[in-house]
Amino acid sequence: MLYREAGQFKTTYSADMAIFPIRQDRIALYALLVFVFIGVPLLARFQIWPLGSDYMLRAILIPFLILSLAAIGVNILIGYCGQISLGSGAFMAIGAYSAYKFGTGIHIPLAWFGTEISIAPLPLIVSILLGGLMSAVVGILFGVPSLRIKGLYLAVATLAAQFFFDWVFLRVQWFTNYAPSGSVNAPELSIFGYLINSPIERYVLCLTFVTVFALIAKNLVRGNIGRQWMAIRDMDIAAELMGIRPLYAKLTAFAVSSFIVGVAGALWAFVYLGSWEPLAFNIDRSLQLLFMVIIGGLGSILGSFLGAAFILILPIMLDQIPHALGIPVGVETVSHLVFVVTGSLICYLLIVEPHGFARLWSITKERLRLWPYPY
Repeated sequence: MLYREAGQFKTTYSADMAIFPIRQDRIALYALLVFVFIGVPLLARFQIWPLGSDYMLRAILIPFLILSLAAIGVNILIGYCGQISLGSGAFMAIGAYSAYKFGTGIHIPLAWFGTEISIAPLPLIVSILLGGLMSAVVGILFGVPSLRIKGLYLAVATLAAQFFFDWVFLRVQWFTNYAPSGSVNAPELSIFGYLINSPIERYVLCLTFVTVFALIAKNLVRGNIGRQWMAIRDMDIAAELMGIRPLYAKLTAFAVSSFIVGVAGALWAFVYLGSWEPLAFNIDRSLQLLFMVIIGGLGSILGSFLGAAFILILPIMLDQIPHALGIPVGVETVSHLVFVVTGSLICYLLIVEPHGFARLWSITKERLRLWPYPY
């Protein structure tokens, strides 16, 4: 409700603290949710363009949703709390392999006692969430150095976590149920006895996870803990003088970020890949997520989606456009071109608009709201 006093408008505190205080944003969000939850499955079900085949769901929409979820987790740590991390791929791997162990059953032999500890296979949703929980536990452990080091030194510490877990999942065969080379097959996707096999069902499953966690992340960053993260990011010494505990703020950022990234890793392994090996979560995956956050916008939930869309769609565009123009381009050339364009765009955004596509979208939206008097 708006009140008018002396020619000025003011809002209530509850309206000011709403997730989307602008009515146009709320309408656009509701329309988007209706389209992605109802419209996209209907288009895919009746094979209407652009979803006339399963390719759009399998190769674009499903990986886009999962990578967006992982980018949200990385953005919480880097964009909101200011803690540089190069080990996001390792936390995705922890979530994937932990969910695999919970989903297939855990057996821990106790040779000294002549027995073993056994845990029966858990349901799919529980396994994925527990995979994220295990990733959060490890994230807290590797977040402890952030209390003493920061900047590039913290990035090196998280990079060490990346290489360490690459080695662990490749060499310690207990995590893969003694499968060679760390290669495993995900258990069947079943929720309350209902098998999830079709691309539409997999898409809806990923979309549900992404929607829930995006709303949770949005509420966290605008609440008390989110303000503590941003205070630590802007100036940690001043934040500590204000009464903010760096131990609590930084470790909660590592925990929440690692949890979301771990859930994304479990979805990437179970829903998108089906079978995987540690190479699926190597340093390239960590850098890819970092680029998504930088290009999309640091400190923005929307920027996570925009960055994931750009990084995912760019290689497809660079591959299809030359073929559409009749220009023969090899696969190796396309891969090199992707690196060149991505690197150039990152440099451009860091110079022109450090807040990425999210800031550009915000500026455009404000000008449209003020049209035809944008200034």
